[in-house]
Amino acid sequence: MSNKTGILATYVSIILNVALFAIKLWAGIVSGSIAIIADAWHTLSDSISSVAVLIGLKLSAKPADNNHPYGHGRAELVSSLVVGILLAVIGFNFLVESIVKLRAHEEVQFGTLAIVVTVISAIVKEIMAQYSIFIGKKTNSKSMVADGWHHRSDAISSVIILIGIFIGNYFWWIDGVLGIIVSLLLFYTTYSILKENISILLGEAIDEDLKEEIIGFSAEVSDEDIQPHHFLVHQYGNHTELTFHINLPGSFSLDKGHIIATKYENIIKERCNIEATVHIDAI
Repeated sequence: MSNKTGILATYVSIILNVALFAIKLWAGIVSGSIAIIADAWHTLSDSISSVAVLIGLKLSAKPADNNHPYGHGRAELVSSLVVGILLAVIGFNFLVESIVKLRAHEEVQFGTLAIVVTVISAIVKEIMAQYSIFIGKKTNSKSMVADGWHHRSDAISSVIILIGIFIGNYFWWIDGVLGIIVSLLLFYTTYSILKENISILLGEAIDEDLKEEIIGFSAEVSDEDIQPHHFLVHQYGNHTELTFHINLPGSFSLDKGHIIATKYENIIKERCNIEATVHIDAI
């Protein structure tokens, strides 16, 4: 799947989120529920985060240039961080509003409208979550996956609110507590998104399965035991740069060593879609 698929999915996400925001806000105002109103703004935040994802996808699709020789792939990571920070800010606001409502002992009477809107929201948001995560994994887009989890957190919060609606007549405090739960879900989602993307930005070790696969290619490159080692990998969105060393006899000519190294690099490019640079250690 191409980058264009992710861009199209993001446009659809923005449109659906704005529509859901409108009906949820309406239901929240009619019922006077802080939890539903907070959930509506949570949904609108999905649109804002989707815009951030869209910008990241478009920037990451730009080819490499003189100032960015490895492309613009990390723009997606930056957009994912924006999504995470946005979730944290919104979650904090919900938490404050919910505590204020609990301290004021405000009671809410939910109606049929609140039930119908919340059910629709939960179903639509879970479908959007599964689709975004699927597209994100297929296109190796961290920001699309992050946006998918953002949708899923909204779906979960809608389910929790739905449960609260059915037991709300028995507990005056249920709406405020639901608001707090929604905010905690947002904090957890924020933690998950930031942890993964910050780890990539800081730099991670090569995946062990990938390392073993690349070592296995060495038998096709030379009859010598070239012992691939000292692997370093750099992620730039869909673009990956790999450097590592191989051992060759000191008696080999420069031309022969170059042929072996180039053959190794080409195999890795063809089978793993990774730009590799092989350094030769003379033994």
